[in-house]
Amino acid sequence: MTLVPSIGRELSKPPSDGISNLRFSNSSDHLLVSSWDKSVRLYDANADSMRGEFKHGGAVLDCCFHDDSSGFSASADHKVRRIDFSAGKEDILGMHDEPVRCVEYSYAAGQVITGSWDRTIKCWDPRAASGPERSQIGTYKQPERVNSLSLVGNHLVVATAGRHVNIYDLRNMSQPEQRRESSLKYQTRCVRCYPNGTGYALSSVEGRVSMEFFDLSEAAQAKKYAFKCHRKSEDGRDIVYPVNAIAFHPIYGTFATGGCDGFVNVWDGNNKKRLYQYSKYPTSIAALSFSRDGGLLAIASSYTFEEGDKPHEPDTIFVRNVNEIEVKPKPKVYPNPPA
Repeated sequence: MTLVPSIGRELSKPPSDGISNLRFSNSSDHLLVSSWDKSVRLYDANADSMRGEFKHGGAVLDCCFHDDSSGFSASADHKVRRIDFSAGKEDILGMHDEPVRCVEYSYAAGQVITGSWDRTIKCWDPRAASGPERSQIGTYKQPERVNSLSLVGNHLVVATAGRHVNIYDLRNMSQPEQRRESSLKYQTRCVRCYPNGTGYALSSVEGRVSMEFFDLSEAAQAKKYAFKCHRKSEDGRDIVYPVNAIAFHPIYGTFATGGCDGFVNVWDGNNKKRLYQYSKYPTSIAALSFSRDGGLLAIASSYTFEEGDKPHEPDTIFVRNVNEIEVKPKPKVYPNPPA
């Protein structure tokens, strides 16, 4: 493990309150950012320019791209919005009964999927005319409040409070393909699917990450494991930090984690090794996203109120150039056989 001194360059005009998520576009270095200041912003990460901003009626808890200049937002005002920065307009795609915590767009199904604290996920057709009566495809009850969603291909992973994990096939949403309990003992913070479609990583408030696989065969399940991270020893006691964010590198399948300790670590999950740790950021890491080619990593340094309301560093977005050596798995070195 090597400590990398650079924390990257700050983007101008960051949100004025906590950053809930950020995501790179699949086709450019545009960056979509949602915030508790009720805004969704579109940045050009390379040019360090803000290309547009929409204000909502409540805190924006998540966002995702549709195409390079439009996307969807999940808001605490219970609304799911479609936002078009090139046209400068937005409309209401649908509603939940409680704050909308998560939003994803499935390119495979052409659907928007949202998860809410009303204990449901809903699917929407963004091609339909505006309004929930026209665009809503289905509502699916969950065992608890939805904390995090992730998609890969036709797999949808739903992580809820109470350590529940439901795995769906988007082609048949009538019931989950699998119902699981998190391998971790405490509340789930983030779930992210592996880019190769074989499983998902799950993080929790207890400074741990678990590596899980969709295949239920004994051989596949034998490969799953959990590991400790984002913690330190001080005065003889272990201080544990929530792991708020996971982001997979699109080329190598290695992944970064961000925690309330202000650190970003890069991991080789297959070889169970930490590859890099970047210098400490000013405050908690709230969100992470690699660019489409893996050459950039966006980092939200934003206090997540894990210690309550207290003075904290300003909310900031950093963009750092990623060197291949930081994210490329290192080959295993086997000892020479005895003569």
